[in-house]
Amino acid sequence: MTASDLVGRYLLDANGTRWLDGPLTTAARIGAICYLDEIVEARQDTTVVIHPLTDHRRNLPLDKKGELINAHPDFQLVISYNPGYQSLMKDLKQSTKQRFTALDFDYPSADTEAGIVAKEADIDLEIAAKLVKIAESARNLKGHGLDEGISTRLMVYAAQLMNQGVGQADACRMALVRPITDDADIRNTLDHAVDAVFG
Repeated sequence: MTASDLVGRYLLDANGTRWLDGPLTTAARIGAICYLDEIVEARQDTTVVIHPLTDHRRNLPLDKKGELINAHPDFQLVISYNPGYQSLMKDLKQSTKQRFTALDFDYPSADTEAGIVAKEADIDLEIAAKLVKIAESARNLKGHGLDEGISTRLMVYAAQLMNQGVGQADACRMALVRPITDDADIRNTLDHAVDAVFG
């Protein structure tokens, strides 16, 4: 993502050049919420563009146009990222972090997550609860050989494979275990957890 992707750029058309606002500029102008997902994937010189919007100034300089946009009172900027995935090279600058309030999100309770999986994958609640049990086993290994546990999304994928006729244990291995690790010992541990639940 470049700064132009966020702010806007000049485009050529039949009548010459015209300016096209980017999503950040549009949101600041009209008072919308601009949501930037996985912000750590953006280049650091790009994230600096948001700084004047996220401090006391609440404005956005459009250097290419020579325009200064004062953010609409209803404008909000929301960013998200998964701190567990980042490396030292992919962390937000402190000057960016300090411009936001922060919320931590964790997995929902087992019953709630089973309900989500059952609904999203159109699968029996009992099977969804078994998938959550396997996921909890993997999540307990986070920091002990696994960088990240099994997500709700992966459980939905496993359930969808089951709905398509793939055996329960095979679906779990394909959608839950293999995507999260290449380590043979961890795979064996998780395969045993799958067998214990669906064996």
